Amino acid sequence: MLRAGVLTAVTDGLFSSALVAYYGSTFSSLWQGVASVLLGREAFQGGARTVAIGLAMHFGVALAWSAVFVFLVLRSDRVQRVLANWHGVLGVAAVYGPCVWMFMSLVVIPILVHRPPMIGVRWWVQLVGHFPFVGLPIVAMGARTARSAA
Repeated sequence: MLRAGVLTAVTDGLFSSALVAYYGSTFSSLWQGVASVLLGREAFQGGARTVAIGLAMHFGVALAWSAVFVFLVLRSDRVQRVLANWHGVLGVAAVYGPCVWMFMSLVVIPILVHRPPMIGVRWWVQLVGHFPFVGLPIVAMGARTARSAA
């Protein structure tokens, strides 16, 4: 589970960093934006400290979603059978990754920031990107964990 969380945090972090660079923003503003979910708009004035907080939050969320997946996999023989081959891993990742994004962007973040989500092109890019950069590392490592436990 720890490997899945770290791998997911790194791959998704690189994806997000590449996106903000493409959009003309900065690495610092990305992670300060993550920190602002808990700290408010003041996070953008916090310098390296709030960048570090945003990164820590990102790693924590990746670990949490990895733990949820591993917990579910280890308790379901059916899911373990589906994950026995790469087609199953890809299929489950194609569902799990986008579900993570939808739950975070449509439920968790709006509750914490007290405003509705903004669904535009960037939201859809993130939805699609959560398959290879979130779902795939979590599901592949979760499948590996399930095989090791069996």
